[in-house]
Amino acid sequence: MNIKLHKSDLPDDLDLGNLIAVDGEFMGLNIRRDPLCLIQISTGNSDAHIIQLNRNDYKAPNLVKLLNDEKIAKIFHYGRADLAFIKYYLKTDTNNILDTKIASKLSRSYSDNHSLKTLIKEFIHVDISKQFQSSDFGGELTQAQLKYCANDVIYLHKIHDELNKILVREKRIDLYKQCLKFLKTRVELDLAFFKDDIWAH
Repeated sequence: MNIKLHKSDLPDDLDLGNLIAVDGEFMGLNIRRDPLCLIQISTGNSDAHIIQLNRNDYKAPNLVKLLNDEKIAKIFHYGRADLAFIKYYLKTDTNNILDTKIASKLSRSYSDNHSLKTLIKEFIHVDISKQFQSSDFGGELTQAQLKYCANDVIYLHKIHDELNKILVREKRIDLYKQCLKFLKTRVELDLAFFKDDIWAH
């Protein structure tokens, strides 16, 4: 696994291709209290670029340009949380989004567990540790934390490919695409404090 840690932003000359996996780490789940600390990105080739953001100003023009680029697809797992934190702290929309959690819920109706750990075990046959899921990402990062962050992105390309095959086979791919279109609106609802299901009775 090739892990690179970048301070504040991605390097100017880095070409990550047109399909990347993206994840974020926060100090908690309260968006206005708990800051966005890290963004990790993978090209799917056993690599992870981990950006430790400058929390004084959150200036990361190269990262923002990448996230905003309509031509580059970004695979998230439960992008709803990541996209909200990215919009709140980096002040940008993330465009051309794919999401393995949504894909899993639509395709894997044979299971009620759609965690990333479960998907990695099913499709990659690797049992990853989530020991550092609740750890302090706000300070100096240990090698174990960096490996945990990398695990959150390096498998997403393969997982999305496998879920996509099921979606096509079960004729649910159009439903998946429609859900992706709504994801940005769901994020806007979260940022406006509408946490409940507005479709409920």
